[in-house]
Order: sequence, then structure tokens, then C-alpha cells
Amino acid sequence: MLKLFRDLKPYTVSIFWVVVFLFIQSMAELYLPTLMSDVVNNGMMKGDTGYIWTYGSYMLIVALGSSICSIIGSYLSSIIGMGFGRDMRDKVFSHVESYSLNEFDKIGTASLITRTTNDITQVQTLLVMGMRFMVNAPIMCIGGIIMAFSRDRELTLIFTVVLPILLAFIATIASIIVPLFRSIQVKLDTVNLVLRENLTGIRVIRAFDRQNSEYERFKEANLDLTETTIKVNKIMAAMQPFMIIIMNLTSIAIIWFGGLRISQNNMQIGDMMAFLQYAMQIMFSIIMVTIMYVMVPRAQAS
Repeated sequence: MLKLFRDLKPYTVSIFWVVVFLFIQSMAELYLPTLMSDVVNNGMMKGDTGYIWTYGSYMLIVALGSSICSIIGSYLSSIIGMGFGRDMRDKVFSHVESYSLNEFDKIGTASLITRTTNDITQVQTLLVMGMRFMVNAPIMCIGGIIMAFSRDRELTLIFTVVLPILLAFIATIASIIVPLFRSIQVKLDTVNLVLRENLTGIRVIRAFDRQNSEYERFKEANLDLTETTIKVNKIMAAMQPFMIIIMNLTSIAIIWFGGLRISQNNMQIGDMMAFLQYAMQIMFSIIMVTIMYVMVPRAQAS
């Protein structure tokens, strides 16, 4: 699949700016909890209204800058993805036109239709989403851990329990769904093949009164595709509740142990609030990676 991305050379400048804007967005989002911690510790706890207004204004400016960078990055990544899809469809169409009749028969028209439509769309979607998540997620995860460590070293031990559980769960799910997504692509080809044969041979089918048998043939292929797709969606649907449960349990653990450290004067309230936000950023970055695990196998099969 990586060979396809050689065709991204015309978009090198745009990709560079996507990375720059998403990097700035990630840095801004990582800085916001620190500003909030300062507002709580030095403003709210001391009753300094001027400090709250000043640093609250900084938070608004940083949040606005983050939103602008996110919008620009999304816009540029969409342009790159759509342009890449257009180029791929053009190349596939030109290449298919050079096939001999024997090659057409060997590959099959239904399969070629799937390649030029559904398959390229899957790769195109991965590219658009991947440029955002693959830049944003690692920065948010690593940066969040570093910033959380700077707030309180002992509380970061919670991550040594949570992160391995999440990563093991994601790896297990990926090992199950990758073969299923490949199977879906094959079964989608079969459905297209049966449908095309019915459309092109409709006169022959009617002449020999084979409508019922062809209907059963299509129904069988369609049901096979449906059952496999439902199975994949059930597996993916089970991921979300599990991730949310882990996030909530992590929040409870941080508040519980953070509260104990505050009562012992080893931690400030603002630092605990910032730590909690960094934990959520780390969790969301892992969820982003999980979404990519859903998209990559299907695009890889395509």
C-alpha cells in the first residue's frame, strides 16, 4: 500500500503545511491545561481576579489559534486526499484500457469496477484521516505523558497500568478484523460480479426462465457479505464502550489518588485538574489510533 503514496510527490508542499498546522494545534492543546492550572492555583485559590482575567484571555487566544490551525489542516488534507483519489482513478482507468481481452476475462469486469470506485475511495479516506490522526495522535500521546509527568510524577504510574491494557486490546482487535476486512473486499467483488452478470445477461435469463435461480444466487452472495460486515461492525461497536469504561476508571483513579496527595499537601488542585485533562488527551489520542486500526486494514485490502 505504501507504494501508492509515491504519487503524493505533487502534494509535498501541502503535506508539509498540514504537518506544520497540526503540530501547532497539538502544541496549543497541550498548553491549555497548563494555563488552566495556573489560573486555578494562582488566581482562583488566591482570589486574584486580575490574574484570572489575564490568563483566561491567554487561554481564549490559544484555543482560537488551535481551532484555526485545525480548520486549515483539515482543509489542506481534504484537498490532498481528493486530488490523490482523482489521480489514482485516472491512472487505473488508463491502465485498464491497455488490457487485452484475455486480461479482462482473467480479472473480471466486476472486480475492475470495484477497484476504480470502492477501493480507491477507501485509500482516499485513509489518506485524509491519516494525515490528521497520524500527526496529531503521537504528539498528543507523548506530549500528554511528558506534561502529566511534569505535573506529578507519582500519579503518572497510573498510565503504566492503563496504557498496556489499551494497547493489548487494540492489538487483539486488529488481529481479528484485518482478515475480515480482506474477506469483505472479496465478497463485495462477488456481489458486483453477480449483479453485472444479471444485468448484461437479462435477456438470456428471461429466455430460459432462470430469474428465480439468479435471485437465489444474488441473495446468497449478498447475505454472505452482509453477515461478514455485521460481524465486523459488532466487533468495532464493542470497542467504544470498553474504551469509555477505561477512560472513566482512569479519571476515577486520578481523582482518588490526586485527592489523597492534595490532602497531604503534595499536590495543588490546579495541577490535579491539568493532570486529568492530560490523561484525557492521552486516552483520546489512543482512540484516534484505534480509529486508524479500523481504517488501515480495509484500505490495505483495497
